[in-house]
Amino acid sequence: MGTLGYYSTLARLAPGGLARGVARRVQGVARQALYKRRERLDEPRLLEAFGVSQAEELAERVLAARSGGAWCEVDQRASVLEALAALPGAEERTLARARAALRGQYDVFGTTMCFGEDQPVDWSRDPVSGYRYPVLPVEQLRLERPGVDPKYPWVLGRLDCLVALGQGYWVERDTAGRSTFARAFVTRTLDFLQANPVGQGVHWTCGMEVALRAANLAQALVMFSDAPEVRRPEFLVPVLESLAEHTAWVEAHLEDKGAVPNNHLVSNHVGLLVVGLLFPELPEAPRQVARAVEGLRAQMAAQVHVEGTSFEGSVPYHRLSVELFTLAWVVARGMGVDLGARYATRLRRMYQASRAWCSEQGLAPQLGDNDSGRVFPWQERDSRDQGYLAPLGAALFEEASLAEGPFPDEAAWLLGLPGLECFRALKPAAPARSVSFPAGGFHVLRGAGAVVTVSAGAQGQHGVGGHSHNDKLSFELHLHGRPVIVDPGTGTYTREPAERNAFRSTAMHNTLEVDGVEQAPLEPGRLFALPEAARARVQVFQPGAELDRLTVRHDGYRALSSPVGVERTFLLDKRERALGVTDALVGVGLHAVVGRIHLPNREARLRTATPEELTRALRVPGAPREFEALAVELGPAEAPEAVVLFAAGLAPRLDASRYSPGYGQVVPAQVVVFGVRLSPPAWLRWVVVFK
Repeated sequence: MGTLGYYSTLARLAPGGLARGVARRVQGVARQALYKRRERLDEPRLLEAFGVSQAEELAERVLAARSGGAWCEVDQRASVLEALAALPGAEERTLARARAALRGQYDVFGTTMCFGEDQPVDWSRDPVSGYRYPVLPVEQLRLERPGVDPKYPWVLGRLDCLVALGQGYWVERDTAGRSTFARAFVTRTLDFLQANPVGQGVHWTCGMEVALRAANLAQALVMFSDAPEVRRPEFLVPVLESLAEHTAWVEAHLEDKGAVPNNHLVSNHVGLLVVGLLFPELPEAPRQVARAVEGLRAQMAAQVHVEGTSFEGSVPYHRLSVELFTLAWVVARGMGVDLGARYATRLRRMYQASRAWCSEQGLAPQLGDNDSGRVFPWQERDSRDQGYLAPLGAALFEEASLAEGPFPDEAAWLLGLPGLECFRALKPAAPARSVSFPAGGFHVLRGAGAVVTVSAGAQGQHGVGGHSHNDKLSFELHLHGRPVIVDPGTGTYTREPAERNAFRSTAMHNTLEVDGVEQAPLEPGRLFALPEAARARVQVFQPGAELDRLTVRHDGYRALSSPVGVERTFLLDKRERALGVTDALVGVGLHAVVGRIHLPNREARLRTATPEELTRALRVPGAPREFEALAVELGPAEAPEAVVLFAAGLAPRLDASRYSPGYGQVVPAQVVVFGVRLSPPAWLRWVVVFK
């Protein structure tokens, strides 16, 4: 698809989106022009804004006697500490993260970087390639380079480490230890500000990163507001000036210029809101807060479906969106700002959607992109973990339907003791049930220890497909909380474009590939676009006590010279503890059809099915009458988890593959491959029998 075809598709999928995007670009140019002409906030103007005449008076005016309702205010500390004390290991986890930040130790997508205590941080280096982005004006900076990934330095530049130091400062009882955390906060903050002047270097190339950094710096500064180390004018003046510069930069570079704005724009508004509410005396804060409130309300309506799913077309990005909208909600509510009933309703439904597809261990499927993004990295979690969201949502909204699992560290920090008491008072939620999210395109079958999550819906971002994959009719299977059949994940973004597209391809998903063609064209130069072509949709969704039936289809192969329609039926048989899958192909011509079942590891083998397995498989509705001699056993040889039996003629084999459990992480794995040459109409059947 060439450029003209690409934009023609966008115009068709998002009517008016291109025109609005062009209009927003014009507005953006105007905003940036005004930004360049604006008078920078210097010390005299800062003092005037805060109503003091000398810098020495600033600390008393800004930091003393703070009594707002935001979670990070010092008067919330006692409540938070009581909640943490009730959670086994929470204080120890907090201090471990804070001490790592003290040492200058960071985990960046599985790569550990350690700079040492009181040592400068190499903020602009990509640790994988070793490339260091030059500190140049952003207009002169070449962001995307072969083999280099800006997301790695961006992780450092969000300054999550400052919040970690603030949390250590709150939890630490020893006076000297608390002082050490405060000094580290001052050192790390000034080190970053001096190494990354406004508008220069990799840390100013993405408005989302600037906004989240501003929010973290503002929250951390409030957490340290009673520390003598931060009350000195030589620290407080440049930090407050920097917060003003951050929000001015974000406002001038709002990420609203695409045909369909996404989570980046939400992040922009979150940063403006948090900084403006915590430091309302900053010159532009009242107007920026008003803009952020309006923007967040609008983006909640635009980016979250009524059913509660994110419009991103990605389950992992749903987690990021939940945390973004939650931070805004918690800070706004604490400061007396109302984001509206619709905002609250959809946020609550976002938590319910996340609970619906999580397995018993809290892991969510990796359908769509997974960049391991978080807003609350306050407890070490797997990139696929969403299990902590349900109890957080339960306490946040006093919602019994979410009350399951342990109260998480994130909730203790955000909601304190009242949140814990609220959660403990709720009646435990009933077990999650099978559910279909037609707008989001994800459908969940549950029972017999299994969670099956199927992708069948429109591409994300209203058809643009920025974080969608060619995964229509693909699925993940979790058994007793463990991922057994998986989506291979994301791997990387811009570091290796070919790998990016390989992980997005049809062949890297648990679906059918016809004649070696993609479900939707992958444009090599557009790594964050996958315009609608497959038209995936649900035909039948029938959950039941003993049997769940889901029939889905897509038209991605209707464009072949000999068109083919693909329909897949999932039958979760809870009596037999098995999953039956039937692929029906309708069309004309002779076609090579290949199916794949991706695994998270190399723990699979071919073997003969046992009589008991054959008997159970045959009892699943729609099962084939005759099976291949060899089945595929999944899981460790000493404790297998399932066995897959294929209809005669499908001839399964095991090939080497790759699995990415989180961004930037790729491990060896296996894939089950099967297929035939056929002339439609035809049916391919196989059964997964749970052990």
